[in-house]
Amino acid sequence: MIEKTETIRVENLTTGYSGKHKVTAVTEGVTTSLYSGELTCLLGPNGAGKSTLLKTLSGFLPPLSGKIMIEGKDLQDYNDSELAKMIGVVLTERIAVTNMSVYELISMGRSPYTGFWGHLNQGDKEIVEEAIALVRIEDLRDRMVETLSDGERQKVMIAKALAQETPIIFLDEPTAFLDYPSKVEILRLLQNLSRIKRKTVFLSTHDLELALQIADKVWLIDKTHGVKTGTPEDLALAGYMSEYFEKEGVRFDLASGLFRIDNKLERKIRLEGDPVRNRLLQKAFARNGILADTDIECEDMIQSDENGYFFNGRKYGSIEALLKTIL
Repeated sequence: MIEKTETIRVENLTTGYSGKHKVTAVTEGVTTSLYSGELTCLLGPNGAGKSTLLKTLSGFLPPLSGKIMIEGKDLQDYNDSELAKMIGVVLTERIAVTNMSVYELISMGRSPYTGFWGHLNQGDKEIVEEAIALVRIEDLRDRMVETLSDGERQKVMIAKALAQETPIIFLDEPTAFLDYPSKVEILRLLQNLSRIKRKTVFLSTHDLELALQIADKVWLIDKTHGVKTGTPEDLALAGYMSEYFEKEGVRFDLASGLFRIDNKLERKIRLEGDPVRNRLLQKAFARNGILADTDIECEDMIQSDENGYFFNGRKYGSIEALLKTIL
C-alpha cells in the first residue's frame, strides 16, 4: 500500500468576507485534512460557499479565523512565490488569450521558476513535455488557444497546472459546460494524476453522480449543516447524503450510492424473466408511476426474454409498444 501524507490541515476554519462595517461568515468551524494521492470533491448546493472555501484554501481570500497549514507551515507565512510552488489553481473562467499556442500557455506554468523573462531551459521544456504527455494532448500542442473546445481548454489548463509542479492542485468546477463523456474523461484524468503523480487534487463540482463514483474523499458543504468530510460511502451510511441533498422529488438510494428521482408509484406489475430487461422495465414503469419488480404479488405480470416481452398472451418487441398497451 502506498503511504498517503497529509498536505493540508485546516483547524477550526471560518471563511467569509470582511467589509468596512460588517463581517459575513460563510462556513464556520471546519477541521479536516487533504492528502497526497487522493482526489477530493467539494459538494454542495449553489450559494453554500464552495468558491469561498476554495479561494480561502488557495490564499486568494484571508480566513476570518482558524488555521490553514500547508505541509506543516501556516498559509499566511508563505509569500506569493512560495505559494505558487505549492498550489496550482485551475479556475472555471475562460482566460482571455489570443495569438498564443497551447504549448506557450502550458509553458506559463513554469513562471514561478523561470523569473521575470520566462526563459525556459532544457529542464523546463522537459517538464512541459511531460505535462502534455500526462494529459495526452500531444495533438493540441501547436493549436491556438482560441480555437479550443471547452473540454480541450480544460485539459490544457490542467497540463499548465502540472507544469507548475505543485504538490497540490485546486480546481473550481472543472467539468462545468462539458458534455457527459467529457466530464467523465476530465475526472478520470484527475483521478489518475492523483495516483500517478501523488498529487493532492481538490475540486468543487455540481456533478454529484460522478463525484460519488470517483472521489476518494468528499467534503459536503451547506450553510445549514456546515461541513462534513469522509469517503462517499461513510457519508452515505451516516445519512449525510440524504441530509444535505434530498429535496421533494429526489432521494438518495443507499443501495446504489446514487441519487434517484422519487416517482409516485400508484400501480403494481410483477416482472419475470431476463434480469437486464427487467431492470430497464422498472425504470420505464417508474417514470410512468408504476412499481414493477419480481417479488410483487398481483394479477398483472410481464415475462421477458431475448425475444421480447409477453403480457396478457401477447408478445411485444419493444418497451415502447408495451407501454402503449399498459398505459
